[in-house]
Amino acid sequence: MKAIPLAIAGAALVHTDARTDQRGAFTRLFCVEALAEFFGGRRVVQANHSRTNSAGALRGLHFQHAPHAEMKLVRCLRGRVWDVVVDLRAGSPTFLHWHAEELSADNARMMLIPEGCAHGFQALEADSELLYLHTAPFTPQAEGGVRHDDPAIGIRWPLPVTELSARDRSHPLLSAGFAGLQP
Repeated sequence: MKAIPLAIAGAALVHTDARTDQRGAFTRLFCVEALAEFFGGRRVVQANHSRTNSAGALRGLHFQHAPHAEMKLVRCLRGRVWDVVVDLRAGSPTFLHWHAEELSADNARMMLIPEGCAHGFQALEADSELLYLHTAPFTPQAEGGVRHDDPAIGIRWPLPVTELSARDRSHPLLSAGFAGLQP
């Protein structure tokens, strides 16, 4: 397991290696020692799974407000997705910058999304499945979101957006005075 820092502070692309033999494969999905530079003293407290039925469907952009902000480690278990992190942190040198990576079952990469960043993805294949590890439990009253097509961010999605939940469609555009999320 090797974590490569991304241009957004605290974000990383995590590469894993499968050990294969005639029986199949074994892959370590999480190792606190290998990710200590990023996790520090944080603990994984929740694991979630999603399945997205059709290519072009989009989920996000989601985050949790402090003091319930969470770090996420995301891995594609089946199919392929375009995984996106957006820096929403007040005072960050990469404020409102985004970074995307293709995650797939085949490339065995994971995206590490720090607190104060929004996360979303677009399925590039039908029936794509993601596993999420979270450092904070989901807290509905702390839930936040940003529109996937917000011009202040300018994400270039690889496919036309074919499906979006009512909740994700209702996320607000960032206001001209948005100064960022506070820790």
